[in-house]
Amino acid sequence: MTSTSWPRPSSITATVDFSAEGIQHGFLKLPVSVDESAWGALMIPITVVARGEGPTALLTAGIHGDEYEGITALHKLANALQPEQVEGRVIIVPMANLPAAMAGQRTSPIDKGNLNRSFPGNPDGSVTEQIADYINRVLIPKCDYALDCHSGGKTLDILPFAAFHGLDNELQERACLAAALNFSAPYVLKMVELDATRLYDSAVERQGKIFVTTELGGGGTSTPLSVGITERGITNFLIHCGILEGEPLASAQPPICLEMPSSDCYVQSEHSGLLELTVALGDHVNAGQVTARIYDMTRTGAEPVEYRARSAGIVMARRFPAQVGMGDTIVVIANEVASLERA
Repeated sequence: MTSTSWPRPSSITATVDFSAEGIQHGFLKLPVSVDESAWGALMIPITVVARGEGPTALLTAGIHGDEYEGITALHKLANALQPEQVEGRVIIVPMANLPAAMAGQRTSPIDKGNLNRSFPGNPDGSVTEQIADYINRVLIPKCDYALDCHSGGKTLDILPFAAFHGLDNELQERACLAAALNFSAPYVLKMVELDATRLYDSAVERQGKIFVTTELGGGGTSTPLSVGITERGITNFLIHCGILEGEPLASAQPPICLEMPSSDCYVQSEHSGLLELTVALGDHVNAGQVTARIYDMTRTGAEPVEYRARSAGIVMARRFPAQVGMGDTIVVIANEVASLERA
């Protein structure tokens, strides 16, 4: 008689022992059957560094495959971190959506899955849904703290910030804010998501963990500055968790605090064409100010459509490619505030 229990165990198996001390480099193995390999497996790299008693930090990047700051910094950390440096455990997954990272794409070329829109996942679903299910049911429960490194990928460029979300649990929100501040990015943001329902962020927060997400550049590349900010932030996060010794490494200036009061912060296109941005990252804008013009590329002599800011603030993100389609985000504007503590 077959079992009808749900959910069934994940098809993903780990070649590392999460309970063992020391350093282990291995894989999360997901069986796949594709034209190139009938009995193949997707081999997602993972590193576990552990020593003694202490908290567990789950560090992820590559949830979107064209966001390289976190991928690079976590590869470097996996190469460098040694057990004698830690008190507790660090789980490092530099390319959570491995197919997307190998293809240099935001989404997986196998199933077009966006891992950050696939939680809580499904053990009987697509490849991307199975990865999300394993992270949700196996990795998140093991951690006390989670850090997810993002950037703008090929389509956005974003001010380097660490972010947290408003949560129903005030103590959890305060703990996430403290961790985001200690990341010591140039900016720290209380973030409003366009669609939080199926995010990795929401999956971590629902399990009561202390969570920080980041945006650390963009354009589908990285720079010495953006990777340096990411590396410093990861070290600071592990110090904040109590896993590494020392004091957080402060940036030259205290982080600038930003908040997004509503989804009105997103200026999105209702036209397709050639994008002319009239503001730059970090610019201060006034409500009603022109932020962009979109030109009809099918003809000359047509006046461009102007897009204006609905509120005053700082330009924290901008579209990177010069062509724009309907529904694309053009700019994101956040408010500068003195403090991000709840009133």
